Amino acid sequence: MQKLPGINHLEAIRALEKAGFRIVRQGKKHIVLSNGGRFLTVPRNNPINAFTMGGIAQDAGFTVEEFRKFL
Repeated sequence: MQKLPGINHLEAIRALEKAGFRIVRQGKKHIVLSNGGRFLTVPRNNPINAFTMGGIAQDAGFTVEEFRKFL
């Protein structure tokens, strides 16, 4: 799995919203997003662990390079 270091949860949420995901619900520690077919859970950590962020990008269907374009 690739790493995507130095991203806080607000930057990640904005990038995923640009990619077509919408916030479904928010909890105290996580935010759940969906694009109608996929659900993603983003932790409210600053910064998000590099391996975790790489996994979120992969689960969203993007490579790390593709995801960086949305940042």
